[in-house]
Order: sequence, then structure tokens, then C-alpha cells
Amino acid sequence: MEEIFIPIAVVGMLFIGLPWIVLHYVTKWRQAPKITDEDERLLDELYNHARRLDERLGTIERIIAADNPDWTQLAPRVEQPDFDLTRRN
Repeated sequence: MEEIFIPIAVVGMLFIGLPWIVLHYVTKWRQAPKITDEDERLLDELYNHARRLDERLGTIERIIAADNPDWTQLAPRVEQPDFDLTRRN
């Protein structure tokens, strides 16, 4: 009896269980929310806005540095963010 049960279990797992799992996750993947055109436009707008703000901040820092070269020593230290606005994925 045990010699028959093991091959049936293996065949059942290979031909029923494995496709069931694969098809289950394919279905979940297809049902996952996707980014819409409106969301993509909003992300582009936010990216451009952040880039402009970064440029403005650089301009302000240059103006302040021209007026007072030692301003960085007077200003409190702020950690830099770990993202790069110039890199676009």
C-alpha cells in the first residue's frame, strides 16, 4: 500500500498542487492595482516640483554663501536625505 501511495502523492503534488499555486499567484498578480495615467502624471508633476525646489534651495545657498562665506558653520547641521532627485527611474 505504501509503495502505491508515495507515487500518487508525488504525481498529485506535481500535476495538481504546483499548477494550482502558480495559477493562484498569477491571478493575484493580475488583480493587483496598477498605476493609472493620472497617477503617473501626478508623479511626474511631483518630481518636477521637487527638482525646482532643489534648484531654488541651491540658489538660496549660493546667495547666502556670497553674503557670508562662513554661514555653513553658523547653521545647524541637517542630515542629507538618502535619495537623489537628479536620478530618475
